[in-house]
Amino acid sequence: MKSLLVAVLSLAFATPAHSTPEEFIDTYAKQHHFSGTVLLQEHGKVTYEKSFGLASHTFQVPNTPQTRYKIASITKAFTAVLVLQFAEQGKLDLRKTLRSYLPDYAGNGGGKVTLEQLLNHTSGLPNFDQVKDLQTALTEGIPVYQKPATSAQLLTRHCCGDLVAEPGAAFDYNNCDYIVLGQILERVSGKTYEQLLRERLLQPLRLTHTGLLRQGVVIGNLADTYMYRDDLKSLANDLPVYPENLYAAGSLYSTARDVLAFSDALFSGALLQPASLAAMTRAGLDDYGYGVWSYTMTIAGKPQRIVKRPGRNMGAQALLFRMRDADVTLVILANTDAVDLDEFAAQIARQVGAAGETPATR
Repeated sequence: MKSLLVAVLSLAFATPAHSTPEEFIDTYAKQHHFSGTVLLQEHGKVTYEKSFGLASHTFQVPNTPQTRYKIASITKAFTAVLVLQFAEQGKLDLRKTLRSYLPDYAGNGGGKVTLEQLLNHTSGLPNFDQVKDLQTALTEGIPVYQKPATSAQLLTRHCCGDLVAEPGAAFDYNNCDYIVLGQILERVSGKTYEQLLRERLLQPLRLTHTGLLRQGVVIGNLADTYMYRDDLKSLANDLPVYPENLYAAGSLYSTARDVLAFSDALFSGALLQPASLAAMTRAGLDDYGYGVWSYTMTIAGKPQRIVKRPGRNMGAQALLFRMRDADVTLVILANTDAVDLDEFAAQIARQVGAAGETPATR
């Protein structure tokens, strides 16, 4: 009886096979209580842009396409681009060790870890992100992110410990890698990470709704973030953090349109030379390149090259999903963790592939 009920419910909530990608997104978002913005671009034309849920539950403010979201580790893609731009100009050498640019670096990996290993998370540096589950966070807090620190202090306090693995031997997703890269960029340029972002990416691309989060700065139109509590069976406010401590690894906020503009510039060759873009998107250990994942996904019976950059920090979620062969870009920004964005994007990609139509025919 239970199996029959499950089958009936599955049929009742299943998305019809003949639905368009747009209809599928609407249905999936509503069924899964998605809160955020979805933006789909096909062949250079935006074919879908819609927001769901509330940016503020306190004041019942809805999310809109103009809502700014915390995009977490999509920041790493921006940082990787800056590093590669400096490499193209001969100001950085990815084969050199980090101590070549930070001579006062105290860790024993200073003369071993290369910039490339920082970019692809094979540095072997200690990982200070030890809070792996909500219950630990609730009982013990998030020490690194709940105590204010400068980027230099983050480096010396948390990213200079003894190596935990031989550089280049294993993939370990580690915010320390990009904190070190941020410090290298600052040391080489003589400018802050924020200045470099603004001068090299935000201003040239007119990303007027993108910037760095700061605890002491109120960002207009920024969505509040909420995480689902299993113990409460409901959404709750995110734990307090100092967003500056995410630095070059995850401190950016943005809108879906701004993330799309960054993606368009990146994949059109406006930001990097072809060899640099190829290196950035070349899959290494764990299918990771420089700041992005790259892999092949079968869609409608055909292989599709995918470049993906997810981001997550408690309730804040973000995903940049690029189907290179199909010339399709999907941006999903969310202010709750209610929906698995990887699964949502994969389902949308399959719907787009199955539709087999150009934007002009839909």
